[in-house]
Amino acid sequence: MKTILVTGGAGFIGTNFVYYMLKKYQDYRIINLDKLTYAGNRGNLAALDGDPRHEFVHGDVADKDLVLPLMGRADAVVHFAAETHVDRSIMFAGDFVKTDVFGTYVLLEAALQCGVERFVHISTDEVYGDAGDEPSCETDPLMPRSPYAASKAGADRLAFSYWATHNVPVIITRCSNNLGPFQYPEKLIPLFVTNAIDDIPLPVYGDGKNTRDWIFVDDHASAVDCVLHSKGHDGEAFNVGANTEYSILEITRFILDYLKKPDSLIKFVKDRAGHVKRHAVNTEKTERVLGWKAPTKFEDAMAKTVQWYVDNEPWWRKIKEKQEDYRKFMQEYYKDR
Repeated sequence: MKTILVTGGAGFIGTNFVYYMLKKYQDYRIINLDKLTYAGNRGNLAALDGDPRHEFVHGDVADKDLVLPLMGRADAVVHFAAETHVDRSIMFAGDFVKTDVFGTYVLLEAALQCGVERFVHISTDEVYGDAGDEPSCETDPLMPRSPYAASKAGADRLAFSYWATHNVPVIITRCSNNLGPFQYPEKLIPLFVTNAIDDIPLPVYGDGKNTRDWIFVDDHASAVDCVLHSKGHDGEAFNVGANTEYSILEITRFILDYLKKPDSLIKFVKDRAGHVKRHAVNTEKTERVLGWKAPTKFEDAMAKTVQWYVDNEPWWRKIKEKQEDYRKFMQEYYKDR
């Protein structure tokens, strides 16, 4: 396995995965396909300019004519490309269906025709819906509670069907909430960090007690690497998480404490429609079968993440102050909160 087609490799998790793989495997080549929508950032990959092991292709995963020849050059594919923001999916569900479901179909069809060695489909713990009293297991029913989660659940099951029907060597990962560098500042942690730096209120949904399992993005990359090189698990799903559950309010206070900002910046706002109370995944299967466990402690991951936004202010300020799509969405979505 030498050449990997990575979709969505200019986004948050995809960018970090590309860097992780090229650092670890000196003889690997990455074909990086990204549409560069509002959250895709070609600048994320600037450090790879001139590296012959990295080929960037600007394009859409839903473009059959583009995808097929790229797939034909790859030994394996890791499919990150997706519309991912729950809040946006409430307003623009059609965009999520097109990219997350139809785009996945196009990739699977190409993988079937080209006979790739491995197709890693990056799903999400959002597909389970509310975890309830116990962390979600791979065998739990998928009960998505937002258009984003539903589109990812559809793609998840479509990927499985291509293994069941056509023997495409699919493995599905369902990861918990990621934190780390290069995350678009509409998401919780980068939004709150950058707001706090500027002494702008931090909009906490409802009472802030909704909890999530948080994992450092480099740990997620290492788990995908482990799945990518595993043998004998076609058609299976693996949960990826760090077993570190924290509420939105706890995350908020960690950020404020780290930046030495007052709690008065916390602003409780109207809750999000369909807001899941708890996301958490049971990782026992992943640890037992693949021997993988997240190595980074939550406190270290949070400190690294917050400090990255402190140190890379030009990166996020360009988005928040100059990107029209960002400003328009934030104004529209939060106008009544």
